[in-house]
Amino acid sequence: MKNLKNGQKIIEILKKGGVGVLPTDTLYGLVGSALSEKAVGRIFEIKKRDTKKPLIVLISSLEELKLFGIKIDRNMENILEKIWPGKVSVIFPIKNKKWNYLSRGTDSLAVRFPKKKKLIELLKKTGPLAAPSANPQGQEPARNIAQAKAYFKQRIDFYVSGGSLKSAPSAIIAFQKGRVIIKREGDQRSLYKLRKLSKR
Repeated sequence: MKNLKNGQKIIEILKKGGVGVLPTDTLYGLVGSALSEKAVGRIFEIKKRDTKKPLIVLISSLEELKLFGIKIDRNMENILEKIWPGKVSVIFPIKNKKWNYLSRGTDSLAVRFPKKKKLIELLKKTGPLAAPSANPQGQEPARNIAQAKAYFKQRIDFYVSGGSLKSAPSAIIAFQKGRVIIKREGDQRSLYKLRKLSKR
């Protein structure tokens, strides 16, 4: 376990299947490459997470949806362009069984395109990251690195401090017959926008 500020070193660790804690656009995340079954498995093990509960994946562009075989129509694209980048996670159906280690039997994947500039820069170099909140299941999300270290100690590869984070979790939505369905309210500013979209 290391305290890291060196961005290149973090990228190398993540691309090799490593797992660490860093600030996301909402809370601290326990992150690993979404393209690595090994890394995702470690996240589940470290968090003691319900193995049937899928993870939220962070991406750096709409184009990265294609990596998971996610197809969007023009209406969905118009809506996504209004809420992304932002604190909204979107549940998409996925058919390829290759991604079962992410979807966990739900045939769906929750994805977020965050607005935080440094995070986007990291994602462009690492590829999509699985990024559940940094806490064991049933505990409150870590608000700072000291709390994250108390949770995970030496079991992860690095910690990156971003001070104290107190943001609400992301809103979660899905598309149903072209309409926005709000699954979790989350961030209030995002919620106001989503309510307008869901009434269309």
